[in-house]
Amino acid sequence: MLDTLILSRIQFAANISFHILFPTITIALGWLLFYFKLRFDFSKHPVWMRAYRFWVKVFALTFALGVVSGITMSFQFGTNWPGFMETIGNIAGPLLAYEILTAFFLEATMLGIMLFGFHKVPRWAHTLATFLVALGTTFSAFWILVLNSWMQTPAGFEMRDGVVHATDWFAIIFNPSFPYRFMHMLLASALTVCFLVAGISAYRLLRGDNKKAPKLTLKTALFTAAILAPTQALVGDFHGLNTLEHQPQKIAAMEGIWHTEKGAPLVLFAIPDAETQQNRFAIQIPKLASLILTHDANGELKGLNEFVGEHPPVAPVFYSFRVMVGIGMLMLLVAWWSSIKLVRHKTLTPLHLKVLIGMTFSGWVATLAGWYVTEIGRQPYLVYGLLKTRDAVTTVPSEHVALTLGLYLVLYAVLLVLYIKTLFWLAKRAVEVEEYDLTMPGLPENAPATDKATGASA
Repeated sequence: MLDTLILSRIQFAANISFHILFPTITIALGWLLFYFKLRFDFSKHPVWMRAYRFWVKVFALTFALGVVSGITMSFQFGTNWPGFMETIGNIAGPLLAYEILTAFFLEATMLGIMLFGFHKVPRWAHTLATFLVALGTTFSAFWILVLNSWMQTPAGFEMRDGVVHATDWFAIIFNPSFPYRFMHMLLASALTVCFLVAGISAYRLLRGDNKKAPKLTLKTALFTAAILAPTQALVGDFHGLNTLEHQPQKIAAMEGIWHTEKGAPLVLFAIPDAETQQNRFAIQIPKLASLILTHDANGELKGLNEFVGEHPPVAPVFYSFRVMVGIGMLMLLVAWWSSIKLVRHKTLTPLHLKVLIGMTFSGWVATLAGWYVTEIGRQPYLVYGLLKTRDAVTTVPSEHVALTLGLYLVLYAVLLVLYIKTLFWLAKRAVEVEEYDLTMPGLPENAPATDKATGASA
């Protein structure tokens, strides 16, 4: 029987893995909706409102699941990890409160206007509400990532009787890893949304939707992804250098470096063996890891042997990192390939559309893999260098944790399946049902109409 510590870790991992899926979409989707709304306001062309009205439904559904799963996750600070808030509550508590005050209330209030206020408020007010919802999602990500980054690279505090007390809130908020982690997450969200929009749009086109909206959203998503994918690679490199400076054992686990060495090779793939402390069946490029991380082909990288008892489990960090990078490279190739095709031929083949449908949720996979690298790579610490995971866990019997874990897993599996099915159901409906009402305020009298039976024209 697994003990309470392992079960609590699995339960929190399941909760955060499910929860992060939805903010990863809403953060960037809010800004995409704002872009659609601005284009409609300036051009008055109904195609932009069709795009807005379809994707605002997806946003609302995703936002709802994100809120519910976030509340459930926050409960576990008290039920499964009481030592966490007892030790760092003086910092975690205010940061979580700031997230609610500056982000959640803003999102929740403006979301009502955004969803139901188009006919009830002036067009500028509806556009402003859309902007504030997008801003709220970004504020929410800001505060949550402040806390997460502080747990990775704590700063601006002092310990008194085993409890953390803040001494410099500026240093706490802008801790050493926060800028890199924040930008990395925003770009991950944007790429996730790009491939979600591209995949759903491709699905609509493959089912015979000949309206302009899915063609336009497909192009918008792919061209944006083609720019953001290499940008993410650059930010990821800076993030890695920051991690090397502050958490070298995490880098050692990511790269499979067991012993300190100069001119360390870049391990493309291997099977890490913790017992023998070596990589079996390694495929590697000599000296490239040292060159990338130290900018010197003969630079020295610390191995896991320098951190006995203080480094994370190697295999999950090692494999998760390669999944993240692999999916990121695939996104880059698909985005560039698709963009070139669209520029040259103005359309994509059915096979190409199927590839994009297969990539619909690729951002989720890359994001989860990245979070596993971050969170597992921090072990054995809950707050790096201050609080070990085992010292914060509850004393609740393992049987109770196992029961709630089982219930969570079943519920999350059902909700995830229903969410995905709903997205594709909305896409099917959009093929057949016209999404734009010509009686909407703000539409000029000579605006192009669409035949509700065929979906033709605009």
